[in-house]
Amino acid sequence: MNRLREVNDQIDESVSGIVRRFRVEGGAVRMVVLLILAFGFFTLMKPKIFTDALNLQNIGLAVPEIGVLALAMTVAMLSGGIDLSVVGIVDGAAIAMSLAFQAMQSIMGPAADGAWPVIILVGLAVGLLGGAINGLLIAFARITPILATLATMQIWNGLAIVVTNGNVMSKFPAPMAAMGQLAVIGVPLIFFMFVVIALVMGAVLSWTALGRRIAMQGANPVASRYSGIDSRRTLMTTYLISGLLAGVAAVLIVMRNPSASADYFQSYTLLVIVIAVLGGTNPNGGFATVLGVVLAALTLQVVKSGFTAMRLSPYLYSIAQGAILIIIMIIDQTDFRRLFRRRAALSPQPDAQDAVTQETNPQ
Repeated sequence: MNRLREVNDQIDESVSGIVRRFRVEGGAVRMVVLLILAFGFFTLMKPKIFTDALNLQNIGLAVPEIGVLALAMTVAMLSGGIDLSVVGIVDGAAIAMSLAFQAMQSIMGPAADGAWPVIILVGLAVGLLGGAINGLLIAFARITPILATLATMQIWNGLAIVVTNGNVMSKFPAPMAAMGQLAVIGVPLIFFMFVVIALVMGAVLSWTALGRRIAMQGANPVASRYSGIDSRRTLMTTYLISGLLAGVAAVLIVMRNPSASADYFQSYTLLVIVIAVLGGTNPNGGFATVLGVVLAALTLQVVKSGFTAMRLSPYLYSIAQGAILIIIMIIDQTDFRRLFRRRAALSPQPDAQDAVTQETNPQ
């Protein structure tokens, strides 16, 4: 029995270390593995199409917008909540930028193109407004995050349809579109912007008191309150950051494709949740890794590009998103320690059998 207990303890300790390492580093590690596998698979299947320089540039152009939106979702999930309205805020911010530019054109004429920094500020301001509304509902009105952001998502969607009448808005400053097409050593400029944004968010969440407060709020709200953390202020700041990132995503989207409508990005809602969870974010709050989210965004964009290169239906890609999310959730929720402990308990132990044999058949 003592020998059996020692074996179980050793297994428990080793498996615990593996699970702990997988949980902490797994988001980034598994995404590196999946990225290499996905890139290698589609390279083998469609080498001429998938590895074409134009296709790789398109991947670099598409990753920033979904990556920034996934970071917005990650911040909300880190606090123990969720932000279903990020896509609605993106639509609202893009439409607001187009309306602001049209108003400036009517006053300034062609010179309005030179006021593109003001247009960018309009998009960021709308993002902050959306985050502030969510923060007030969640932090002060105490509405559950999923219900609060579901309601604001519907409001943003309705406002977008009312304002645009279902039409596409395509008037934006020419310099913004030009920046979206710039490339440095073959890599799109907006991809470098995304990398900078990710580095800033990684530093904020990992190395600042604010990041630790958000993580503690998500890990244990009761303990964080008793430790002196102002939960209302923390949640308000969390959703302000999420809204600001949605505004940034709207700016990047307009740079890549200068147009806006009420339903351009509705399919992104599930996608950014998948990216956040796949990248290692705990859906219950308390832990997230920015590097994992960045790699997850890149991986899923590679998969999407591969599906396109193989001429597979986009609906199959939607199915793949849901399947990947379910698989990752099952892996994250499985208690491997209990599984290995049970297997060790059921398996016969050679030392114990030898001891019983020696007692029954003494030499």
